[in-house]
Amino acid sequence: MAYSEKVMDHFANPRNVGEIENADGIGEVGNSKCGDIMKMYIKVDNDIITDVKFKTFGCGAAIATSSMATELIKGKSINDALKLTNKAVMEALDGLPPVKVHCSVLAEQAIKAAVSDYYKRRGVDPEPIVGNVPECDSCGCGG
Repeated sequence: MAYSEKVMDHFANPRNVGEIENADGIGEVGNSKCGDIMKMYIKVDNDIITDVKFKTFGCGAAIATSSMATELIKGKSINDALKLTNKAVMEALDGLPPVKVHCSVLAEQAIKAAVSDYYKRRGVDPEPIVGNVPECDSCGCGG
C-alpha cells in the first residue's frame, strides 16, 4: 500500500496535535471496533476557528488526515470549516489508498462534531446548521 509524500509527512510530523484547554467545542468520533478514534478541539472567536488541535488513536492515515484537516480549517470561518469534505482532505494529501478512505471521513465528522458541541454549549440547536453527525455508522469501517 503506497502513501503519498504528503501523507507520510503529516504522519511523521503531524500538525496541531494536542488538546485545547477551555476549548469552545470538542468532537469525538470513531469507535474501538474500527480502531480509529479522533478527538478534535476548536477555539472560536467571532465565528472564526482561531485554533484547532486533535488527538487521534489510529493508523498513520487517520493521523495524517486529522493533521491535514486541522491545517485546512485553522483561521477559517465555521461555515467554511463545515464545507470541508473528506474528498478535499484526501486531495490535499495527494490521495489515500481505497482501504484508508474511511479515515478522511472520520476527520470530516470530527470537525462537524466539534462545531456541534460549540453550538450546544451556546444553547443553539446545531442540527439545522451542522446536520446530523453520526457516531461511527457511516465511516465504512463496519464498526
